[in-house]
Amino acid sequence: MNKAIFIASAEPWTGKSIVALGLVNMLLRKTQKVGFFKPVIALQPEGKKEIHIETILNHFSLPIEYADAFAFSRQEVLHRNDPESTAEMINAIISKYKKLEENYDFTVIEGSDYLGEGIAFEFDTNTEIAKNLGAPVLIVVTGEGKSTAQIISSVTSILHNFEAKEVQVLGIVVNRVQQEQINDVKELLAVQITSGIIVSVIPWDKNLQSPTMKEIADNLNAKVILGEQLLGNQVNNFVTGAMMLPNFLPYIKENCLIVTPGDRGDILIGALLANLSANYPKVAGIILTAGTKPEDPLIKLIEGLQTVIPVIAVEYGTFETTTRVGAIHSRITAGNTQKIEQAIELFDKHVDINTLDERIITFRAEGITPHMFQYQLVKQAKSAKKHIVLPEGNDDRILKAAARLTAQQVVQLTILGDPAEINASARRLGINLDAASVNIINPVASAYYEPYVQTLYELRKNKNVNLEMARDLMTDVSYFGTMMVYKGDADGMVSGAVHTTQHTIRPALQFIKTKPGVSLVSSVFFMCLPERVAVFGDCAVNPDPTAEQLAEIAISSAETSARFGIEPRVAMLSYSSGSSGEGADVEKVRKATLLVKEKRPELKVEGPIQYDAAVDPLVGNQKLPGSPVAGRASVLIFPDLNTGNNTYKAVQRETGALAIGPMLQGLNKPVNDLSRGCTVDDIFNTVVITAIQCQDN
Repeated sequence: MNKAIFIASAEPWTGKSIVALGLVNMLLRKTQKVGFFKPVIALQPEGKKEIHIETILNHFSLPIEYADAFAFSRQEVLHRNDPESTAEMINAIISKYKKLEENYDFTVIEGSDYLGEGIAFEFDTNTEIAKNLGAPVLIVVTGEGKSTAQIISSVTSILHNFEAKEVQVLGIVVNRVQQEQINDVKELLAVQITSGIIVSVIPWDKNLQSPTMKEIADNLNAKVILGEQLLGNQVNNFVTGAMMLPNFLPYIKENCLIVTPGDRGDILIGALLANLSANYPKVAGIILTAGTKPEDPLIKLIEGLQTVIPVIAVEYGTFETTTRVGAIHSRITAGNTQKIEQAIELFDKHVDINTLDERIITFRAEGITPHMFQYQLVKQAKSAKKHIVLPEGNDDRILKAAARLTAQQVVQLTILGDPAEINASARRLGINLDAASVNIINPVASAYYEPYVQTLYELRKNKNVNLEMARDLMTDVSYFGTMMVYKGDADGMVSGAVHTTQHTIRPALQFIKTKPGVSLVSSVFFMCLPERVAVFGDCAVNPDPTAEQLAEIAISSAETSARFGIEPRVAMLSYSSGSSGEGADVEKVRKATLLVKEKRPELKVEGPIQYDAAVDPLVGNQKLPGSPVAGRASVLIFPDLNTGNNTYKAVQRETGALAIGPMLQGLNKPVNDLSRGCTVDDIFNTVVITAIQCQDN
């Protein structure tokens, strides 16, 4: 079940607050546990809170600490413009959001406001956050100051931009549309948008757009002369008092703000009397400009009147003051209950909340992003801490990864090698190998050594292994580490940074062996592509599998995919799609596909299919229309090791994808292999997935 929705825009002043208030109110009708999160906010003055967050939390009494409702300021995000810093930022946002998700049934997420420099970067950031949080997007577009044609163009253009970023759009709200445009906008959008996206049109509402006297005073840094208790007065329009009083009075309109120089006592008195008169509209307030104030006798006279309107003073000249007032955008604030209720009423009236509610609940995200995948992996590994052995303690990369793993308390580790040398290397590298989480063992000097020798001899004596041979083999760190796993002294092993794949997995094949019902050990890579995570198998173990073996690899890979939170849609890859090609290699894949369907009829599987048809929706629909896999494959099974190994490396290098693995599948206990060109990140991630495999055992 979906647990979040992301309110996004691509331009400033769209009125997202109306949508946020309406959504939270809609959700609170069904559940009391609604969260609110705005990942990126504008930098706030000392002691001030972000207006949208404060309004939502206060009005609905949401039990969320203010600091938990956001992650970064806009300025912090703009400074994080390199890939590494951006990745750290996304990970921090995911972590903060997940804490809210754990405590609330549903979370409303609001995107940033597009106020200031770096708007293009801001759009990319919002789409990246939405994708990584797995939340469908509700786009808000403003119709203010736009013709009908401009509104339609804005909506279609913004929708295209979100879809081009592979963001899943649930609905569009066109806000602040003039009443006479409503029907035309609805009809034209119904023709333009036919993809099942919910479209709502909210009319322009003067009461929500008009600022209060307090907003004006705050924006102009004004001094309050009189009527502080009436600063909540709403200003619907303003007029400059620059002519003689008799000529000025006809320009006063309902809830009017009067801007006049401070030495115009006649305008000031006239406005106050007009406000008291039944023959003139209500005056919202007065601004005295140019740093001048009324004389004391005039102030005394005004203070004695029964009804006083707010009078504020500014240092600006009259023209500059009117320009600044005209540029003020009213915002819905925590204390303005009337505006909040008007916003909710407007949302309820013009948005199909029943359809929206149903679509929100039934929404299902397609795929999982690399950042979210890695976050979930680490969280899952931590949920039941396992003991992993790392045989290659003589490699600096292993030690650096070990330090990260133990600092984050992901696993308990045993590192094989000479303790003095390993500790010296740790000091040289400036890392801390926490003695409480890391055990360093020299195999030959270990108390485990003799019992392990005896066990290996008993297991392999029928294979012509005598006691001396067993003693010699057990000095090999791969054999010693694998025996630790076999005997239960460790839960899993990760090796291969120094040793070959064959050297790493040979002991496992000899005495850990395969699970019941599994005849073949195979491997998968988790390919963390820019927008999604795919499973590639087998790219590391089996050179030329038969059709039967290929089917088994596909089934094992699908099970692995599901175990790690990726919905398996299996593509059996070949050089042709469907029935278009012939030849022994194609027939092998075709037969393997039929075997998968026979053994696991519930699996979504397609084959033979070419790579482009498997992953590109347009190509997939052309070559295999109606296929549940074509264009959407998440598990890609290669016909042989030559194809698989080269493809994963080509994809990794050309796209910058992170390849986690290979992860071996089919063994009784987890043993995983590293590439000799692995990075510290590769080791970290492989240990994490090994720990998760251990939880299944």
